[in-house]
Amino acid sequence: MPDEWEVVGLATGSRAGDLAGQARRFKPAAVAITDENGRGELAAAMNGRTGVLTGPDAAVRLLDEVDCDCVVLAITGAASLPATMRAVELGRRVAIANKEALVMAGALLMPLAARTGATLLPVDSEHSAVFQALLAGRRADVRRVILTASGGPFRQWSIQQMEQATLDDALNHPTWNMGPKVTIDSATMMNKALEIIEARWLFDLDPDHIDVLVHPESIIHSLVEYVDGSMIAQLAAPDMRTPIQYALTYPHRRPCPAPPLDLCAARSLTLIAPDVEKFPALKLGHDVARMGGAAGAVLNGANEAAVGLFRQGRIRFGDIARLTWRVLDAHPRNDRPTLEELIAADRWARNEVTECRISS
Repeated sequence: MPDEWEVVGLATGSRAGDLAGQARRFKPAAVAITDENGRGELAAAMNGRTGVLTGPDAAVRLLDEVDCDCVVLAITGAASLPATMRAVELGRRVAIANKEALVMAGALLMPLAARTGATLLPVDSEHSAVFQALLAGRRADVRRVILTASGGPFRQWSIQQMEQATLDDALNHPTWNMGPKVTIDSATMMNKALEIIEARWLFDLDPDHIDVLVHPESIIHSLVEYVDGSMIAQLAAPDMRTPIQYALTYPHRRPCPAPPLDLCAARSLTLIAPDVEKFPALKLGHDVARMGGAAGAVLNGANEAAVGLFRQGRIRFGDIARLTWRVLDAHPRNDRPTLEELIAADRWARNEVTECRISS
């Protein structure tokens, strides 16, 4: 949709080459990169245009310097939080593609959005589906929300097999092509735990009214059940272009480059309850959503650190959930944390995972 949209700013963490290529193609007013070593390559790509921002706060400064209608936030992990907060403070339309900002700071972000007039639109396929299904009725008439999960690569593995799973095994997702962190979260089903917490804040839901079902075909992206027993589901081919585009064009729909769904080819649609013994990380979602406070920040930080250790070959696959549980149990409760305290809780949790690993 080049006639409707103009890219005015782009940001990345360290991939200067990719950002430079996009800067040449889209000619934004400014670009931002956390890694200061990328400045030279980006300055050349900008070809004399102003606005190469570097350093840990580069994405936040980009938001302050570039006037825009919509901010698409796809920064992974806790690093997303400062930019997300700033976009909401500025009252922007925010297409939010990460889970971690709402997991960590939903209690701060949603009231802030209400004050500034910012609109948070989900890009996650599951939350986009819930958002669309909620348009079918009144919020007061919602009985529950059902998030679907592919089941990841280990859906049919035993607990014993999963204990021996390698990094390559965990990265072999049967449906989606995602980055390594998100793919491993799918393998542990920690991604669904994070999505439960995200849904709790994004849609103002009671955690007990959020369920998860395993749906290997990844065609039903989520469902909403109303008090009269009606269930509204959003179905589409497993292609992220659909929810991304809807977040950009809402409330309008446009033809999308994603392939149309062929229901006859789908043959069958399976929905089964998840095995929480095999996937103990899943239970963390409801527990942390009920706890509130800094628990989301602790969960996020501990999980990111544990996934990092697994990718380095320093812990087994099953240790990811075990270490995260241990750190969450030990965290000092803080029911009304500030942004700075949430960031500190995230940092504490990462350090605790390392300490647990060393002492175990």
